[in-house]
Amino acid sequence: MSRDALLPLLAAHVLEHGLAGASLRPLAKAAGTSDRMLIYHFGSKDALVEALLAHVAAMYAQALDMAYPSEPAASRKDCAQRLLAIARAPMFAPFLRLWWEIVAGSAKGGKAFRASASAMMDSQLAWFEAHMPPDDPDPKGGARLVATLVEGALMFDALGLGDTAEAGLAALEG
Repeated sequence: MSRDALLPLLAAHVLEHGLAGASLRPLAKAAGTSDRMLIYHFGSKDALVEALLAHVAAMYAQALDMAYPSEPAASRKDCAQRLLAIARAPMFAPFLRLWWEIVAGSAKGGKAFRASASAMMDSQLAWFEAHMPPDDPDPKGGARLVATLVEGALMFDALGLGDTAEAGLAALEG
């Protein structure tokens, strides 16, 4: 089995079970191969996790593309509200659980988590920038604002404080 054929199987496992305690044996079992074959294809466990998270990030971006409306957002607020509505959909829950696990690993000082989170966020920011309203005076800055709002709102949701997130978004102008 090739590296490219292994990644979707590994991604499905990690999206269901998370990364905590993800050792080579359970990952290999989920992919129908051996831990030695995973090392053969990826070189090391760290390289495997890096490739796996890059694959999951690409899956997330593709799902966002499919879910995002075709008409441009009217404002930054509209863009943030659209993205938040999409991210709150049940199909995105596994991605968000994994994302918070990566963020927590990064906050604990995990270099691999931080590198992966940084690469994933760079990709997200580029995606957000491409979806800013056509007349946005600063699409790069707008993307960062929208990302901050969406990430913050999703954090409030995770804490059971979705009403606080909604109040914050409602207070945003235009």
